[in-house]
Amino acid sequence: MKTSCRGAHPAKWILAIALIPSSLLAEPVSLKRVVELALTHATGAAIAAADEQRAAAGYRELHNNYVPQVSTGAGLGYSYGFPLALEGSAPSLFNINTQSALLNPALRDFVRAAKSDSAVASFNTKDERNQIIQDAALSYAELAKWEQRLARLQETEAAANQMQAAVAQRVKEGIDSEVDGTRARLSAARVRLRIAEAQGAADVLREHLSKLTALPAASIQTDPDSIPAPPAAATTQDTAKEAADSNPSVQAAVEHARAQYLRAQGEHKALWPSIDFAAQYALLSKFNNFQNYYIPSKPCTTPLFSGELLCVTSGFQQNNATVGVSIRFPLFNASQRSRAQAADADALKATKQAEAARNQVSEETLRLQRSVAQMQAARDVAQLEYEIAEKTLTAVQTRIDAGTATLHDLDDARSQASERFIALQDVTFELERSQLGVLRSTGDLEKWALGTP
Repeated sequence: MKTSCRGAHPAKWILAIALIPSSLLAEPVSLKRVVELALTHATGAAIAAADEQRAAAGYRELHNNYVPQVSTGAGLGYSYGFPLALEGSAPSLFNINTQSALLNPALRDFVRAAKSDSAVASFNTKDERNQIIQDAALSYAELAKWEQRLARLQETEAAANQMQAAVAQRVKEGIDSEVDGTRARLSAARVRLRIAEAQGAADVLREHLSKLTALPAASIQTDPDSIPAPPAAATTQDTAKEAADSNPSVQAAVEHARAQYLRAQGEHKALWPSIDFAAQYALLSKFNNFQNYYIPSKPCTTPLFSGELLCVTSGFQQNNATVGVSIRFPLFNASQRSRAQAADADALKATKQAEAARNQVSEETLRLQRSVAQMQAARDVAQLEYEIAEKTLTAVQTRIDAGTATLHDLDDARSQASERFIALQDVTFELERSQLGVLRSTGDLEKWALGTP
C-alpha cells in the first residue's frame, strides 16, 4: 500500500500540471511582435497585396501595346475556285503576324490612367497596413486591460467570499439581519458577474489576435510594459489639414480622381487619328488554286499565233510578306462620344469624392485631437477618484482594526475602490483609442508601434 501511494504522488503532480491553463504557462508576447505577425498573416494585407499586383499588371498590359505582338500559325483548307479567306487571311501553310501601336493618343492617356490606378492600389495597401496595425494595437491594449481587471477581480472575489461567510455567521448569531446577508451575497454575485464579463472579453480578444497573428489563442498573454507611450500630438487645425493631405486614403482618392480624368481624356482622344505598325508573312500552298488566278507581269509570244498574249505560266509566289502602317481616321462615332461624356461624369464624381474624403479626414483628425484632450482630463479625474477610494479603503481597514467600523463599511469601501479602478481602466483605454486614431491620421502609427524611423 505504501509503495502504491508513493507511485500515486508523481501521477497526481503530472495531472495537476496538465490541468493548468496553457495561458498561465505561456510567456508574454510584446506588442511589437503582435503587430509584426499581424502584418504578415492578416488576410486584409494579403487582399491588398493582390489588388496592388493586379493594378500593376493592368498597367503593364496597356503599356505593352507599344511592344510588337507576334503570332504564328497556319490556315489549312480545301479551295474550290478562287481561294477565299480563312478568318481574315488567305489559306496558308505557315504565317506570321505582328502588330503594335505607334501613334495612339487615346492609348497614351489610358496607360497614364492605369499607372494612377496602380498608385491608388499602393496607397490602399498602406492604408490597410495602418488599419491592421491599429486593430492589432487596440486589441492588444484592450486584452491587457481585461487581464489586469481579471487579476484585480479575482482578489476582490476572495475578499467578497470571506465577507459573505463572515456576514452569514453574524446572521446566525443574530448580530446582522437577513438583509445584511443578502447584501453580502449580492456583492459576491456582482464580483462573479464582473469576472465572467472580463473572462469572456479576454477570450474573444485572444481569438481575434490569434486570427491576426496565427498564434494559438491560449498562448497569447500581454506585456503591458511593451506598449509605448504615444507621443504628444499637436492640436491645431493646420495640423489636421496636413494630416488629411498625407493620409493614405485621401491620397488614394486624389489619385483615383486623376486616373478618372486621364481615362476621360483617353475616351475623347479615341476620336482622333491613330497609327499602328503591322506586318505579315505567309507561305502559300499550291493546292489552293492560287496559281490559276495569277497574271504574269509581262506578255509573251507564241509561234502558233501572231501577236502577243498572256502565257499560261503564272507569276505565283509561295512566299509573301507585307510590312507597313495602319492609319485610321474616325469620321463619326456617336457611341464613342457618349462614352466620353460618361467618362467626364465619372471624373467629376471622383474629384468630388476626393474632396469629401479630405474634408472627412481633416474633421475626424480634429475631433480625435479634441477627444484626446478631453479623455486626458477625464483620466486625471478618474485617477484622483481611484486614489481617494483606495485611501478610504485603507482608512476603513484601520478603523476595522481599531473596532470603530463594521464589516459593511469595509465591504462598501472595497466595492467603491473596485468600481473606481474599473472606471479608470475604461477611461484610460478610450484615451488610448483616441491617441491611436490621431497617430493613424498623422501617419505616425507604424513608427509608434514598430519603432521604425
